[in-house]
Amino acid sequence: MKHISILVPEGAASLGCIDGSYTLFTKANEFLVSKGSPPLFHVQLIGLGKAAQRYDHAFSVHPDLAIRDVLKTDLIIIPAVNGDMKNVIESNREFLPWIAEQYKGGAEVASLCVGAFLLAATGLLKGRRCATHWMAVNDFRKMFPDVDLVCDTIITDQDGLYSSAGALSFWNLLLHLLEKYTGREMAVFASKYYEIEIDRNNQASFMMFNGQRDHQDEVVRKIQAFIEAESQRKITVDQLSTQFALGRRSLERRFKKATGITVSEYIQNVKVEAAKKSFETTRKNISEVMYQVGYSDNKAFRTIFKNITGMTPIGYRSKYNREAVMA
Repeated sequence: MKHISILVPEGAASLGCIDGSYTLFTKANEFLVSKGSPPLFHVQLIGLGKAAQRYDHAFSVHPDLAIRDVLKTDLIIIPAVNGDMKNVIESNREFLPWIAEQYKGGAEVASLCVGAFLLAATGLLKGRRCATHWMAVNDFRKMFPDVDLVCDTIITDQDGLYSSAGALSFWNLLLHLLEKYTGREMAVFASKYYEIEIDRNNQASFMMFNGQRDHQDEVVRKIQAFIEAESQRKITVDQLSTQFALGRRSLERRFKKATGITVSEYIQNVKVEAAKKSFETTRKNISEVMYQVGYSDNKAFRTIFKNITGMTPIGYRSKYNREAVMA
């Protein structure tokens, strides 16, 4: 039997992540028994102590055990945590050596959404891949530059360490783990029971580009503002270099250092974000939107749009435009 330890963090945490994890694996036991197999999972809520934690000003979660009472476990699940991440990590610092010790003893560790901050704080993710909520990407990169953060991926699975993208994407990681431990048939059954789309692997279509502005380079901020204000124009790095009196190499170096991405990537993201909003709210066709955001090459626009969103322009419009959906 596999022992699953779901953490009950101090402070604010996602009740849904805790309840969802507990429910899926306990329900999986019921599914297994109904098919004539023995239950596979022993699921417990684990806190720093046994005191109840109050979440969302309304719900109390009572740990079954404190970490000092758990000598060995097979899977640790870290739910999403809320608030200032430095304070969150400090409040839950006692979890970190316990998680690292359990991992070294053979346990696997899964972080859900921004629970990735706690997993990264253990040091176990250094040089490894990790996913988190797309809105937390900039903060995560600043705090953990030695982690290979993958922005558009729903699930990472490397060396017994797992992570999931934002919000309800944690269900996809839970299904991934269930399949690993029980097989495809049980994972498909659970996905149908809970009506969760299985094998979803990309969060790009949900992402909203919000350029990193938490930096001290005033010139780069002005360039960012110009790119965003002129999304309908064709903008080149050479034009920006001339307009802002910076050598091209200097501009590209400073921009990448300040924002984490290249000038060209920033321009593309701004234009695609503008195109997405147009697809969501207007009746304009693909070509009209393409010209609106400064592209004249249909193939290039479609390629860039799909690279950033994971969907074709027509696919995106069909999914998110209300009139297209109703039609």
